[in-house]
Amino acid sequence: MALIESKTGKITKDYSIEELREQANLMRGYNLVALCAAGSGHAGGTLSIMDITAALYLKVADHDPKDPSWENRDRIIWSTGHKAPSLYLGLAFAGFCKKEDVMYLRKLYSPFQGHPHWLKLPGIEVSSGSLGQGLSVAVGIALAGKLNNKDYKTFCIMGDGEQQEGNVWEAVMEAGHFKLDNIIGIIDYNRLQIDGWVKDVMNVDPLEDKYKSFGWEVIRINGHDMKQVVDALEKGKKCIGKPLLIIADTIKGKGVSFMEDVAGWHGRTPNYEEMLKGLDELKLKDKIPYEKLLEHAKEYQKEVDKKLDLKMPKFKKNYWWNADNTMKVKMEPTRKGFGQSLAEHGDDERIVALGLDISGSITISDFYQGKPERKKRWISMGIAEQSATAAAAGLAKEGKLPVLGTYGTFAAARNLDQIRVSVCYGNFNVFIAGAHGGVSVGPDGATHQALEDLFNVCGLPNMSVVVPCDVLETKKATDYLLLKHVGPKFIRFAREATPIVTTEKTPFVFGKANVSRMRKESEQLVDAFETVLADQYKNENEHLSIIACGPMVPEAMRAAYILKKDYGWETRIVNIHTLKPIDEAAIIRAAKETGVVITAEEHQIGALAWRVSSVITECPELYGKPIITGAIGVKDRFGDSGAPWELVKEFEVSAEHIAAKAVELMKIKGRK
Repeated sequence: MALIESKTGKITKDYSIEELREQANLMRGYNLVALCAAGSGHAGGTLSIMDITAALYLKVADHDPKDPSWENRDRIIWSTGHKAPSLYLGLAFAGFCKKEDVMYLRKLYSPFQGHPHWLKLPGIEVSSGSLGQGLSVAVGIALAGKLNNKDYKTFCIMGDGEQQEGNVWEAVMEAGHFKLDNIIGIIDYNRLQIDGWVKDVMNVDPLEDKYKSFGWEVIRINGHDMKQVVDALEKGKKCIGKPLLIIADTIKGKGVSFMEDVAGWHGRTPNYEEMLKGLDELKLKDKIPYEKLLEHAKEYQKEVDKKLDLKMPKFKKNYWWNADNTMKVKMEPTRKGFGQSLAEHGDDERIVALGLDISGSITISDFYQGKPERKKRWISMGIAEQSATAAAAGLAKEGKLPVLGTYGTFAAARNLDQIRVSVCYGNFNVFIAGAHGGVSVGPDGATHQALEDLFNVCGLPNMSVVVPCDVLETKKATDYLLLKHVGPKFIRFAREATPIVTTEKTPFVFGKANVSRMRKESEQLVDAFETVLADQYKNENEHLSIIACGPMVPEAMRAAYILKKDYGWETRIVNIHTLKPIDEAAIIRAAKETGVVITAEEHQIGALAWRVSSVITECPELYGKPIITGAIGVKDRFGDSGAPWELVKEFEVSAEHIAAKAVELMKIKGRK
């Protein structure tokens, strides 16, 4: 059985093995076009899993596209959420949605998120993206099936690199212990992950023996032999007394020669020429209307642009970045400053860098690039944030200076208990990088956008937290934290290129805020501002203060420009690069001397806003003095897929939104 009319039990379509091969090939072609239209995503793994996708959605799993919530349907869990395009195409080819609409992949407001979100698209069983969790969810669904006397099966698709997550093995143990014969685990064994070959990054074999030792039945197949795939899945549906694991040997990038077995295609997408070459190799150039599909995506994007434009506050002219001939900025990813510092100071034998599988992207691998003598102090830990954090504490205990980093949401949430107990409670000298913070991972979507991370780390005793504003400040902050600061420490930086608003001469003192003031309109925005240490700044009786951290500091500077040009108001910008310990004196002076304080953070409102509010409300010097406050930040919502700068607008954290808030508060000030 497979595609069923649930009300009658009638099979609506039964594909032959040859037809499934054809459909899998077509899915690969549509996948290339969708990824090209998106401009970001994961080509390699989406191609390796496609034969299994076709077999599951078109032949083996019982489901009804007309009734996605049919209670007796089989459940398909994508633990390996970055292969979402394969899931979407499985649903589309089965009839849950239109094939052409998958071209909206990773675009703002689209149900086809960078990682699956079950609340946005019927047919998706669970939201996923943080690796290692899907099998645990599958255990819960399977247990519910047993409790409810249901006969449905739960399929869970995982990656081989994903087996490095400890969470997986807790679920493996549970499924075996409870003899959950309604679970079929599937491992897409393509042998590659972001940092290279799985066996080199962190070997997971022998998987057969490991799963069997926990009471699973295990079969191994050629994941590109459709008959073997179908037979194995059908066997899983008939398994009695124990869970079944299918290890499917696959090829990353299957079907496109220049992508096959290349780790670099894990997180890459084809450009137009590469898409055409791939379609040609798949013999699909005449079978897929790729130009029409790409145009479909462009028309959708036009509607997104219109909707975003309506959300943006309007001023006398367009003040967006580099929209005019003056106040221009150069942009560079802040993460590069982190890598530059590690490269510069890595000769210190105490430094040990721990890789967590996105090493190149977050630039931690700059520690050893071109310096083979340092490779012995580079320790690849795989996709294992919790264990790596605790291991870092052990290294620190023995006198090493461990540095580890990954996506901010995984560096401060998945491993939070290890940070709290193993690192902070023992007050160990561990340096954690929360990379790709805020909305800078854009199209990846909510699971990868760190919008809550600062709540976690700022709440921990002994932890110091720095959120630099640009690439130069990131380099200075890393220089300091790496070798001069002793104790638990966390730095947060972005992936996207952001404005450079400081210079080599701009001061950076840990725990001390900077004040920036616009002095003139210049060709380059950085030359228009003067920046000094807050404790050296003399009051100029400005109209208001904007207290910001991270990438919101450049936005605050642009907001100050808008307010000066359109309203003639003077703005004090306070750069709180050190969020903990926070510079209370700089905050108190800004509140006392200007009377209006706006906080700006690329985070859920509160990491900065609540700390600033606490300083103001607890200061006896300000008792009885009217301080008008406002906050710019993410408003208690999860992220969304979309281009990073689109999300700055969508989440209302742009300079225009800061300026609009200033206008609102200044009206109140004028009435007092």
